[in-house]
Amino acid sequence: MEIIDAWAQHPTPRHANDPMFATLRRWNREEAGEVIGAIPVSMTIGAMDESNVRRALISAWYAPKKVMISNDEVAGFVAEASDRLVGVGSVDVSRPMEALREARRCVDDLGFKAIRILPWLWEVPPTDRRFYPVYVACCELGIPLCTQIGHTGPLMPSEVGRPIYWDQVCLDFPELVVVGGHIGYPWTDEAIAVATKHENFFIDTSAYTVKRYPPALVQYLRTNGAGKVLFGTNFPMITAARALRGWDDLQLDEATAAAFLGGNARRVFRLS
Repeated sequence: MEIIDAWAQHPTPRHANDPMFATLRRWNREEAGEVIGAIPVSMTIGAMDESNVRRALISAWYAPKKVMISNDEVAGFVAEASDRLVGVGSVDVSRPMEALREARRCVDDLGFKAIRILPWLWEVPPTDRRFYPVYVACCELGIPLCTQIGHTGPLMPSEVGRPIYWDQVCLDFPELVVVGGHIGYPWTDEAIAVATKHENFFIDTSAYTVKRYPPALVQYLRTNGAGKVLFGTNFPMITAARALRGWDDLQLDEATAAAFLGGNARRVFRLS
């Protein structure tokens, strides 16, 4: 059964060492230590192989006044393993016209399959006017917009991650395909409501292990949400092997399992 990881990163030292992720390292009981030097793509591919992940969507990281993983770096990583890695771009929304042009470059020149923006990084909800040019670009380019829904691990405001904000965005842009990562907790019911209401809104399970999926999400996955939920890890924070521990407890039928693990991602991101 094919596994596609809908949310991952191949980190740079700038990303791995950023102080904002200290809380995540504490949660994972990781020892503090500075990453020095480039991290080989083979590390990410090796982790994928250990977990039987066929493909992973790896994203750039653009934050206010800093770039932790650039689009060109992601393109370089993908070039080293184009049969395994899929590029996801990001942009600086503080400069809307530049963001629009960069989103187009990501797709037209770099071959990326989506754009990711994280409202919590900018401390504003997804209804903020600065995001709208990116939504327009995604609609015109025919690619999904990836985002985080739910509370934030880093010590940043969580309110902007409430899934219900996306109800208005989806009303304004019914053509926009949105993949909301991190399951929307503690507002998972909101995420399910938005996904049920809007044909083009999806949920991915990144940053959560199977054993931590809220019961409402599991029930949705088993029933009318079988085509709306994508598997994701948030690698390197969580590997696929760790994320899928307790898999049998989900009690998914074969068709639903195949869609969740890979089929939905293949369809939503238009992977060949």
